Amino acid sequence: MTRRIPALDEAPSAHAYYVLAMLFLVLATSLIDRNILGILLPDIKADLQISDTQLGLLTGPAFAVTNAIAGIPLARLADRWSRRGIVAWGLLAWSVLTAMQGLTRTFGTLLMARIGVGIGEASTGPSAHSLISDYFPMRQRATAISIYTIGGHVGVALAFVVGGWLSDAYSWRTALVAVGLPGIALSFLFRFTVREPARGAIEGYVDTGEAVPLRELVRVLSRKATFRHLTMALPLFVCSSYVLGIWGPSFFFRIHGLTKTEIGLWFGLIIGVAGGVGSFAGGFISDRLAQRDRRWYAWFPALTTLSAVPFYVGFLLHPDPWVALTLLGPMVLLNATSIAPLWAANQAISPPRMRATSYAIIHLGLSAVSGGLAPFVIGYLNDAMAPEFGEQAIRYSLFMVAFTNIWGAFHAYMVARRLPGDFIDP
Repeated sequence: MTRRIPALDEAPSAHAYYVLAMLFLVLATSLIDRNILGILLPDIKADLQISDTQLGLLTGPAFAVTNAIAGIPLARLADRWSRRGIVAWGLLAWSVLTAMQGLTRTFGTLLMARIGVGIGEASTGPSAHSLISDYFPMRQRATAISIYTIGGHVGVALAFVVGGWLSDAYSWRTALVAVGLPGIALSFLFRFTVREPARGAIEGYVDTGEAVPLRELVRVLSRKATFRHLTMALPLFVCSSYVLGIWGPSFFFRIHGLTKTEIGLWFGLIIGVAGGVGSFAGGFISDRLAQRDRRWYAWFPALTTLSAVPFYVGFLLHPDPWVALTLLGPMVLLNATSIAPLWAANQAISPPRMRATSYAIIHLGLSAVSGGLAPFVIGYLNDAMAPEFGEQAIRYSLFMVAFTNIWGAFHAYMVARRLPGDFIDP
């Protein structure tokens, strides 16, 4: 529980920016280990002799469902215990398991290792968002979250660039071992150099050290219309990132005939650069617009994600791979602007001892729908439509993402309608 005190109105410390940089690296490592399978799928499929449906299971539910389920207890722990320790030990676990994926010889053992990576990576998001909220005041929080989120785009880019090169030069197994090892060293650096901040002090709360019971937490948050619509908007907007991260390389490999090295370089750089620029722009612009009207934390994502849809349709339909890549850039940039403002809004409507768990509740839906169901559905549709459309099937199955953007924009608009009244920050 908490009680109010005068809010601290001071600039974040140097250590706050160091923690943000460390969280950036942790998220980059997470997204490398999570997304590298996207560029390795053709080799894994050929080596293990498995179907697209099995690949969809491996890259979707095997990771995302376990990641989402593990996220709730780990978030509850983060609302009670050291967030620094949770991030460090989770990073160590998933890095070891990522490397172990490269040593597997059957689909079953690869699937089990992938499940372990999903559980380990569930440690990061809730603790990271809670830490950022205790190091940065509300007026800078969306910008701070956007910088943290850029780490994810950098990780996705490196997964494709490094993974494509290592796969072509050596093997998919070597690629997995190589990207898993650096996280082990980073986990110890994080554990012994990051300080645990006081919860809520930056915005005028004294923490009593008691976490709210889960039933009470759910009751408080579920009464807020903003929270209910955030649990829909964020998963729908993130669908494009998950689906493109998993099936984008296969799209260029099957439809446009690019090599894994070409796909890793150009697709990876576009995803990383456009996504990073969009993420920062979303946080920076929404923080400034929200100083006049807090509803911009939701209005801005609704407008930009709708604007991304025409670029996405062109990306899927254009026959030239280089034009398709050019159209992909603005689509990724516009879609990336939606994430930081909505996550910042979620932190702003949640009391300090609820923030990790409120993140995890939304992430439960995000992982289940965007990370689990969507990639699996794409894989299933690829197999189902293959008898009629052959390799072109993946082009049509990927149209699903355009509809998730339109649906998500509706929920973002509904968030904006109630957002100012649900803020708890001074």
